[in-house]
Amino acid sequence: MRTGTVKFFNESKGYGFITDDENGKDIFVHATGLKAESLNEGDKVTFEEEEGRKGKVAAQVVVIED
Repeated sequence: MRTGTVKFFNESKGYGFITDDENGKDIFVHATGLKAESLNEGDKVTFEEEEGRKGKVAAQVVVIED
């Protein structure tokens, strides 16, 4: 499991990006990869990294509750 911070998520388009805490790189996230109901900018999350059609994508995304 990796951790990161939601950089951007567009609810109407169903995608966004998470900044990986480990390497500082952004990873694409699609609404189909969410276990959470929605994501907001600044949310801390855990996720799995998977190979998508165009590169790495975040899957099994869960918001970490404070």
